[in-house]
Amino acid sequence: MAEENAVLRIAAELGVPFNVVECDPALADTAEFCAAYGYEMTDSANAIVVVGKSDPRRYVCCVVLATTRLDVNGTVRRMLGTKKASFAPAAETAELTGMAIGGVTPFGLPAEVPVWIDARVMTRTMIVLGGGTRDCKIVAAPQILTAISGAIVLEDLALELPATSG
Repeated sequence: MAEENAVLRIAAELGVPFNVVECDPALADTAEFCAAYGYEMTDSANAIVVVGKSDPRRYVCCVVLATTRLDVNGTVRRMLGTKKASFAPAAETAELTGMAIGGVTPFGLPAEVPVWIDARVMTRTMIVLGGGTRDCKIVAAPQILTAISGAIVLEDLALELPATSG
């Protein structure tokens, strides 16, 4: 349960107010969460762990809006200084962060994992982030992200998704 969640304690130490939204773990993935709990995809910020395939492997946690696509093979790869980069597999993400996909958040990561934030995230009034587990989300002003030690905001960390015709 959220009251036992160390991630929430770490987030609270940042000094930026936030709310915790409890959720059904089966509805923790972004689209399902938004549909079930009435949040907008444009306010959902996904924390994605990327691995740079070098020796040793390099990791970064990238925070991007759910309505964009992380530029793994462009901006992220170049900034990591590796020839190849990809989304870290779920098992590797869990081993590195202690968090399952659907609950990954930039709070409480190992010190060697930097946090990069797409500038579009900072334009939102509020954002929804993973809560460290699949049973809760954190809702806060985006400034909670820049309160993380060493976190940086980058232009074009993500790409706009093409418009879909409906």
